[in-house]
Amino acid sequence: MRQRLTSLALALFIAITSFLPATAALPSNVSWTTEIEKTSDTEGIIRWIADIKEGWHIYGLAMPEGSAPPTSFDITPVDGLTLIGDVEASVEIENHYDDIMKLNIPWVSGSVTFSRKFRLDNGVKAITIAGTINYMACNDVSCTPPTHVDFSIPFGDDDEPSDAAPVAAPATIDVPVNTTQSELTEWWQPVDMENDHSTEGAGWLSIFLFGFLGGLLALLTPCVWPLIPMTMSFFLKKGKDRRRSITDAVTYSVSIVVIYLVMGIALTLIFDAGKLNEIATSAVFNLIFFALLVIFAISFFGAFDITLPESWRNKMDNKAESTTGMLSIFFMAFTLVLVSFSCTGPIIGTLLVEAASQASILGPAVGMGGFAIGLALPFGLFAFFPSLLKEMPQSGGWMNSVKVVLGFIELILSLKFLSVADLAYGWRILDREVFLSIWIVLFALLGMYLLGKLRFSHDSERRHTGVLGFFLAVASFSFAVYLVPGLWGAPLKSISAFAPPLTTQDFNLYGGTFKEFHDYDEGMTYAAENNLPVIVDFSGYACVNCRKMEGAVFDTQSVRDAIENGYVLIKLMVDDKESLAKPYSVEEYGSTTRISTVGDRWSYLQRHKFGINSQPYYVLLDNQGRPLAPARAYDENVDDFLDWLNRGAEAYKSR
Repeated sequence: MRQRLTSLALALFIAITSFLPATAALPSNVSWTTEIEKTSDTEGIIRWIADIKEGWHIYGLAMPEGSAPPTSFDITPVDGLTLIGDVEASVEIENHYDDIMKLNIPWVSGSVTFSRKFRLDNGVKAITIAGTINYMACNDVSCTPPTHVDFSIPFGDDDEPSDAAPVAAPATIDVPVNTTQSELTEWWQPVDMENDHSTEGAGWLSIFLFGFLGGLLALLTPCVWPLIPMTMSFFLKKGKDRRRSITDAVTYSVSIVVIYLVMGIALTLIFDAGKLNEIATSAVFNLIFFALLVIFAISFFGAFDITLPESWRNKMDNKAESTTGMLSIFFMAFTLVLVSFSCTGPIIGTLLVEAASQASILGPAVGMGGFAIGLALPFGLFAFFPSLLKEMPQSGGWMNSVKVVLGFIELILSLKFLSVADLAYGWRILDREVFLSIWIVLFALLGMYLLGKLRFSHDSERRHTGVLGFFLAVASFSFAVYLVPGLWGAPLKSISAFAPPLTTQDFNLYGGTFKEFHDYDEGMTYAAENNLPVIVDFSGYACVNCRKMEGAVFDTQSVRDAIENGYVLIKLMVDDKESLAKPYSVEEYGSTTRISTVGDRWSYLQRHKFGINSQPYYVLLDNQGRPLAPARAYDENVDDFLDWLNRGAEAYKSR
């Protein structure tokens, strides 16, 4: 049992950590070279040479069951090609103790050569040996996703025994108009960057808190709230002693967490970082998310209920009754998940949509974990403090009011996803003032509902307004009033992460926006002609933290003055869906990448030149494309940002 649990823990660790750097780092920490040694006219040895970046390692050729994927070499079967023996490594692959997983795992670092013998049969004189290298690279804290590198190399009469070229060829870039090849090579040349800040963990924390809040809100719905006293009374009466009752109730709570966490991990394993980014920026997916949230809102308003098939719930209920011990408690928890789906489903859907919009590979797992903890928390608390059950408010019409309020929240959030699609494709149907107008109306209607001036079909008549409802109504009306100046261009920093940027504002009484370039080469040309340093802003229409930085940092007068008076700003949207007039392909990390949109081009620039793929990402460059200071990510400290700009300006003057 202990060995099974250890294997399961290892598998979960690898499954999760293998995606940790996917949005911030790239699988460039291992370079592969393929070569053939010709030992006779019909026999040879194929070798795969791995040059592993310092601090990283790849796994061995054989791994414990249920652990990390091994390094392997798949050779495409061809008539006349016979493989001899197994793959061998040039060094002994030793076990290394992992402090996190508490296990010995085989891996190798540095430079290692893998080889396998082969021969040609049946009179075959020449052949091309092709296949795939499969590996996963890790360091002390994270791993890359499992990576696959194709190789192809000739062998035969006309092939001289010589080293083959590396699999990954230099990237090719199409040259923009009015830019010479020498200038382009200089500006696009890869550089080693240091980073001032890393905020990926902060993004996961926000997703976790969003999920936790969603779990607490789900408790207040008619599907979940009545189940709390019923379930806790069952556990407290079932056991002969209180200790056993507490143990069963805690097991029940943990089972709820496990069920939702497994769902989140499954989504994490299904979608890689690239797929999440595609989901977050695709017009189709964002329109689906928009429609999904609108449907959820209509459901919460009482038009219909979203439920799972009755047979599923009955099956889980029967399982809970027919089993005993911890398994029966687990099935009871599963029954709760199914029974409460009509209320929790829309909240979970919103949570997963928000996790996808963050383009964070751990988003679904972290968000679902937070939701499950928020949902399961009262069951554990009431087990330890059963007297609290007497203090719980009774079920009633207030729970339907909670559902309606959640419906308004769903409707308000849905506009964000419609806005992402609108911005990415340049439709301009939801400019900033249109977005704000709809929000103002929705928040005003929410305030009216909280005061009892607006009723839906399932609402009971209220003779008075509660104290809590009154203060919530005041908050809703106040926020609607706060939004009004935004119709004339007020920054509205508190909603900068959700609203379209000021550049979409048709009428602005609060001053203009930055003079900025949206083409890297044009901006670099302008900077060189005017002898100015460059700040490159890698951003995205679906990037929440990018909008936050614009509102909290870039819209401040001090930062605005520093950039306008001392820099050329180049803002590159990595999810811009505008098609390139002349698409092209690049070779990177052993595979071919098609560059067909403007966003593809800037995303590739960020990966190729700076070795990172997360946004927001800010770099200061001189006129040769060399860094002036360490790069920065998301950090709303205005003073630190100003100091960074000043350091870059001083470095530029000294060159």
